[in-house]
Amino acid sequence: MPSAYASWIGQAVVLQVAAGDLRVPLRGVIVGESEGAVRFRVGDIDIYKPMILAVEQDSWASIIMN
Repeated sequence: MPSAYASWIGQAVVLQVAAGDLRVPLRGVIVGESEGAVRFRVGDIDIYKPMILAVEQDSWASIIMN
């Protein structure tokens, strides 16, 4: 079964991430994944999948790139 993150690899997105009671949106690019983590380029950090609440397209990316 394909991963829920496979279609997002290589795209600029906003991850809604949870750490305890803290909820934070992170802008960056999903560059890969392992069984338990998503490789997210902000500074090549790994985000553990249970911390991710949502993934959405980064609408600002097209404005910045143009």
